[in-house]
Amino acid sequence: MRIDIPEDKDPLAYVWAEMVPEIGIAASTFSMKVYDASKLGLREFEAARLRIAQINGCVFCLDWRTERDGEKVEDGFDVAVTEWRTTDVFDDRTRLAAEYAERYAVDHHNLDDEFWARMTTHYTQAEIVELSMAIGSWLAFGRLNHVLGLDSVCVLPGH
Repeated sequence: MRIDIPEDKDPLAYVWAEMVPEIGIAASTFSMKVYDASKLGLREFEAARLRIAQINGCVFCLDWRTERDGEKVEDGFDVAVTEWRTTDVFDDRTRLAAEYAERYAVDHHNLDDEFWARMTTHYTQAEIVELSMAIGSWLAFGRLNHVLGLDSVCVLPGH
C-alpha cells in the first residue's frame, strides 16, 4: 500500500472518508450511486465495468461481480469481456458497452461518427450519459484504488 493506514482503521474508509472527507465522501456517494441507481441492463453494466477493471488492473474490481435481484453474470463473463470483439455470447448492446469502456479509457479522442452512429442505434441519450458517468467513475476510482494499493484490501460499503 502506498498510503500509511493506522492499524485500527479500515484502509478504504480511512483514505476516502478521513484523509480527505470533503472529497472522499462525495466521491464515495457518487461511486455507490453508479451501482444503486443504474437503469442499464446487468450485462452491459458489467461488460463496461469489467473492461475498465481489466484496463485499470484493480484487483478488487476484477474479482467483483455486481448483483441485481439475486442475479450475477455467468461464470466466464470476464473472459468474454476480454474478447469483446469476437465473443459470440454478447448482444450488440453488451459488445458496445465493452468497446465504449475501452475506447473511453484508452482512445477517447477517436470516438468517431461511425462509433456514435452505432451507439445511438442501441442506446438512448440518457443511457449513453449514464454509461459515460459510470465508466468515468470506475476509471477514476478503480485506478485511484490500484495506484494507492487499496485494491487488495477494499470492500464497497453496503455490499
